[in-house]
Order: sequence, then C-alpha cells, then structure tokens
Amino acid sequence: MSSVAFQMMSVAIGWQIYSITHSAFALGLVGLAQFLPMFVLTLVVGHVADRYDRRTIAFVCQMIEGVAALVLCVGAWHGWQSAGLIYAIAMITGAARAFESPSMAALLPNLIPRTQLQHATAWSTSANQTAQILGPALGGLLYGIGALSVYGVVACAFLAAGVLVASIRIDEAVRMRAPLSFEALFSGIAFIRRKPVILGALSLDLFAVLLGGATALLPVFAHDILHTGPWGLGVLRAAPAAGALAGSIWLAHFPLRQRAGTALFAGVIAFGLATIVFGLSTNIYLSMVSLAALGASDVISVVVRMSLVQLQTPDEMRGRVGAINSLFIGTSNQLGEFESGMTAGLFGAVPAVLIGGLGTIAVAMLWIRLFPALRATRSLEG
Repeated sequence: MSSVAFQMMSVAIGWQIYSITHSAFALGLVGLAQFLPMFVLTLVVGHVADRYDRRTIAFVCQMIEGVAALVLCVGAWHGWQSAGLIYAIAMITGAARAFESPSMAALLPNLIPRTQLQHATAWSTSANQTAQILGPALGGLLYGIGALSVYGVVACAFLAAGVLVASIRIDEAVRMRAPLSFEALFSGIAFIRRKPVILGALSLDLFAVLLGGATALLPVFAHDILHTGPWGLGVLRAAPAAGALAGSIWLAHFPLRQRAGTALFAGVIAFGLATIVFGLSTNIYLSMVSLAALGASDVISVVVRMSLVQLQTPDEMRGRVGAINSLFIGTSNQLGEFESGMTAGLFGAVPAVLIGGLGTIAVAMLWIRLFPALRATRSLEG
C-alpha cells in the first residue's frame, strides 16, 4: 500500500510539475527534493532503526506521508497548488521514506530462515513491483479525473499502510542499544568498506541507475515524443514494474544458485541496452517493451544486492547498513532523476537517455575489473 501510494503520488507530481513549468529541468528538481533529506538523514535513520522498534518507525512515517498527501489534496481542491508547495511536499515525503525504507527492509530477515532469504527477497520484490504496476496506472487514470481524486486516494493508501504495518507481529530479539556516538553513526559505512562484495554491488547499482534514469523523463516522452496523455504516462511508468514483476517471480521459482555475480553484471548491461532502445523509440508499444525489459534486468541487481546485504550483515547492524543501502538506492533514483533532467535540459530528452544507457554499460564493464570478488560470487544461499 505504501508503494502504491508513493508511485501514484510520483505520477501526479511529475505530470503537475511539467504542466506548470513545461521544463525537463523542473522535473529533475522533484528528484533532487526527494533525495536531499535522504542524504542528510542517512546516518541518523540507520542508528534509529537499530535502536527502536522498526514497525513503529514505519507506522509514523506512513502517517506523515498520508498527511502530506492530504495537503496536496486540499491544495488541489482550493486551487492554490504551486511548484513550490509540490517541491516542499516532495522533501517531506523523502524525509519520511528515508526512515521508513531501512526499517522495513531490516524486518525481513527476522521473519524467515536464512536459507530461504533469496526466495523471500524475490517474493518481497515481486509484491513491491506489483504495487509499482498498480500505482502508476491508477495515478494516471485518476489524474485524468482530477488531481483531487489521485491525492485523496494516495492519502487513504498511506494511512492504510500504517495500519497494516502496525499489525505485524514478530518475536524479535532484544537489540543492544549502543550509545549514540560519532563512531556508531559511521559504523555502517565502515562495515560496508570492509565488505568488497557488498560495496561493489551497492556502488554498481548506484552508478548504473544514476546514469540510466530514463523514467524521470517519461512525462517529456509521453507528452512531446509519443504524444499521449496522463493515461499513457501511467502505462509507461508501470511498464518497468511489469517487467520487474515477471523477473522477480521467475527468480522466486528459479533462484540464482550459481554464478550470481555474473548474472548481476549481465543484468546491468541488459539494463543499459534497454535504456538505449527506449531512447530511440518513437512508438509507444516499443517504448513499453523496452521499459519492461529494463525493469526485468534491473530486478536481478535488486535481488542479488538485497540478498548479499541481508546475509552478510548481523541483525544489530541491519538498520545502519540498510540506511546506507537506501541512500544508494535513493541516490540512483532521485538524484538520477535530477541528473536526467539536467542533461535533458542541456542536450534534449533523447540524447540524455542515450548517454545514460551507454554510461551504464561502461560502468558495468569497469566494475567487472574493479570488483573481481563480486564477479566471482556464486551462491546467494545462506
């Protein structure tokens, strides 16, 4: 429910910002507004997730996100929406999700045996991708009715998510609360630096998605290149999630038992190739197929990265390491949107996407040489 709400809000905010400004650079600023709170709060949220009840943290964050959506709903009702208000809400939502994401991710290993973590990660990813399919599609359809409708449903979905996460019941071991200190705040970074496989997987995803952030420019492609409306934007936003859902279900049934590192690099290269095809496409159906292929290849990176992080991190450190992981994800997504918007503002939307796809492939080839231990990783079984 939280992912559905966030995806619906992203579609509505993206279309509304572009309608107000007609600027690809302004679209990129939405990603920057969501990223900055995550960057500033990363060390704090990890420590909080390791000291306090992670379910309570997620509940409070989802309530805040629901209230933020209600503000946009009221603004749409009374007609005083502005780009400044939307950017402010994006920052508030980004701050809430900075606390929510590592807290929720750290719960998963407490629910299932280590030997089934890859399966559980794949199923968790498929559930999230299902939400990312429904969210953009519903967001595009409801925005066609009016901004009031989509923001009202988003608020209800966030509030429902809070109720659901509060109902989770687990027998969680009591964690030692280390005193707040400079060393404790930076312990997550120190841990990752000592694990070259984790560092390689996180940094590969960071730079690959940072460069290949074509989804940030979907309003431009939908409006100016494919000549469709909000419904088309919703379909395009849902296409990567549809491909990722198919890929995650496949991995849940047929896990990567051997050569997981090789599969990771192959997936990143396929991600770059799909990005290039999308950038060259002027047909909405080819664009949908290429975006679906992009999502399917990206899910390999997600499952491998999450499994490695969860398997090699002790429970008392999962919040801090998860916060760094969330920062890497947020950097590659939100800051990637800013990079794509800035590049598109300078060179145009199509060249920006092509540059990103080629850059993704180049990064994958370089990381194969820089992180041989990651390439040599075989099993993800605990």
